[in-house]
Amino acid sequence: MTDRPSGSELFGDAGEPRQGSLDTHEILIGLVQALFPRKPYCLVEDWTIFNIDATEEEQQKIQAAGQLPLILFAHNVLFDSQRRFDVGDWVRSTFAVSFEEGFLFETRNTVYVLKGPGHEKSASLKTVFSFF
Repeated sequence: MTDRPSGSELFGDAGEPRQGSLDTHEILIGLVQALFPRKPYCLVEDWTIFNIDATEEEQQKIQAAGQLPLILFAHNVLFDSQRRFDVGDWVRSTFAVSFEEGFLFETRNTVYVLKGPGHEKSASLKTVFSFF
């Protein structure tokens, strides 16, 4: 996963600016371990949260699965607790199950800790999955 997609090719306009945590890696790791014990976590930066513009049927399926219509894409992995990703890799999440404090993006399998500035924008499910 060393080649990262080009942000300008994939995202066009940047979307709405958002701010992740400014805390140190050590503080964030301690926090995520305390709040989500035994759950893998991944610190990321240069991120975009996609609000999925889903059809009514897609929305119902997402909600029925206990998920939110949010998907995370991050250009830069800073640390992955299970070493699934190398530092500098990009990552795209599955649907969120929670999004807390504006920087803790939880999926069924992982908590993504959003560091520094990022963006939020809307996109169709088809478009988001076609990117990656």
